[in-house]
Amino acid sequence: MIPATDDHLGDIQAYCDAVVSGDRPACKWEKLAVQRHINDLARQNTDGFPYVFDHEKACKIIEFGQLFPHVKGKWARASGKANRIRFQAWQKFGLASIFGWVHVVTGLRKYRIVYDCEPRKNGKSIKAAVIGLYLVAQDDEYGAEVYCGATSEKQAWEVFRPAKKMADKQPAFRRAYGITCHAKRLEADGVGTKPRGDGSKRFPDGSRFEPVIGKPGDGASPSGAILDEVHEHQDDTLYDTMLTGMGARDQPLLLLITTAGSNIAGPCYAQQKELEAVLQGTLVNEELWGIIYTVDDPENEWRTEEGLIKANPNLGISVSREFLEARVRDAEMSPRKRSTVLTKHFNVWVTGKNAWLNMLTWNRQADPSLCETDFRGEEAKLGIDLSETDDLTAAVKCFRRDIEGERHYYLFGRYYATEAKVAENDHYDEWVQSGHLIQCDGETIDYEDVEDHIEDDAERFTIEQCFYDPHGAAHLAQRLEKHHGIEAVKVGQTYTNFSAPMRDFERLLKAGRIHHDGNPCLAWMFSNVVAKETDDGKMMRPVKENRESKIDGAVAALMAFIAAYEPDDDDSADFGAFIRDPITA
Repeated sequence: MIPATDDHLGDIQAYCDAVVSGDRPACKWEKLAVQRHINDLARQNTDGFPYVFDHEKACKIIEFGQLFPHVKGKWARASGKANRIRFQAWQKFGLASIFGWVHVVTGLRKYRIVYDCEPRKNGKSIKAAVIGLYLVAQDDEYGAEVYCGATSEKQAWEVFRPAKKMADKQPAFRRAYGITCHAKRLEADGVGTKPRGDGSKRFPDGSRFEPVIGKPGDGASPSGAILDEVHEHQDDTLYDTMLTGMGARDQPLLLLITTAGSNIAGPCYAQQKELEAVLQGTLVNEELWGIIYTVDDPENEWRTEEGLIKANPNLGISVSREFLEARVRDAEMSPRKRSTVLTKHFNVWVTGKNAWLNMLTWNRQADPSLCETDFRGEEAKLGIDLSETDDLTAAVKCFRRDIEGERHYYLFGRYYATEAKVAENDHYDEWVQSGHLIQCDGETIDYEDVEDHIEDDAERFTIEQCFYDPHGAAHLAQRLEKHHGIEAVKVGQTYTNFSAPMRDFERLLKAGRIHHDGNPCLAWMFSNVVAKETDDGKMMRPVKENRESKIDGAVAALMAFIAAYEPDDDDSADFGAFIRDPITA
């Protein structure tokens, strides 16, 4: 832990040095965020980079925040200045990055969107409350509108409540900025004693800071928006509403604070993936700043001291070591509790509690550089799962290659949704735009499109066999046999057909022998698969928990795998027998 001092810039430099050198345990994303800052410092005053790090603005937000008292916990009980907020070096780095980087000509903030992903009890709500108070009072935005947005009233108040209490307990703040604390908002409706940045007198301008559930009212023009626990958001509605309403503001700020969650089809996970791409240098977005505190090896590091420190930067300060060690013991004794501990205290994205696959393992095997054209001329097995309206349609190819005496399997698929379903689901629309999902015009899937794509594949690859779900696919299967010479094998979603293949698929995935291109649509569908077991727990088959949780692509991938699978000497005897004599009902 780097001790905090009154030398804010010195603390930030010491923090950066410790992260880069490895003296401070830090995950990949924290290291990359720090390295980005260091790289940008070197880019100042160079062509093509019109930004500078303004030391005064970087320190001002820190000094502003440290004038406020703690409002809950042991520090709130202290008297005098002993109860004041005191930011740690890692927190100073974040605040200084957000507010210190400005345009070299205009002096306006560089970053307009911030993604801050921290485990619980590391102080993100207090930090967000300080930012909200700063935006409504110190940002010199006339008629500032700052909102704490969330999907529920309780969550919206998680940031606003401490901000209001901090303002209540600091009369000097209210006098300086002419702020009145109303029951459900803070408003600049008085004359402040502190001049504005341009030296003018601070007259009432109606600036306000308030919680909002769902969309703000018509005519809202947010200068700042704080969206809390974004992993709970099911769609982009609140995010888009806030962002599009900021167009008239000079330097708006949209702050997303969250822990990890389980909805990998939601907007929060998509935002994290965008930030990861920016930090890795594969995507350029100079308006986005963010940092993620987590572990590098989610399967093992949560049991270690280093993992505790990596994921919990405020360990021993706002979150106690004893508390976290107790949660780790809970996770070790109860697999049921493990997902919660990993998500809430180690910031690891996990799937639902009943999910079949460990999606950390699935994501580890993603390789976006994989391209099916590299398999031209090779044999592929096909799995298809058709729908008409509600579900997705999927056609997945599975290739097999021997590497150093072991068989590896490669999955490539096409996924189809109706125009109506794309319109109803934001994540579908996003996947259509990114090329990961095919939109079919009208209200039903056009099977001719599916057949045409399979025909194209048959010209590039050797496709002699297709396994298909008999529900809805019989006609297409007949056409594949009659017109394209592809043997069609009926595979019902029964315990007998899927139990052994699912176990072997999972085993090979863990062994690093299942490969895929990282299609987010397929990842989502695999995350929705629940393994329904027989009463004796000896057999399983894939099902979904609810109608919204589509698994069509996963089922098609499993059928393609069943068709392609060729057991090693030590592989499942049951599965080997199935391959030799598939059950077709």
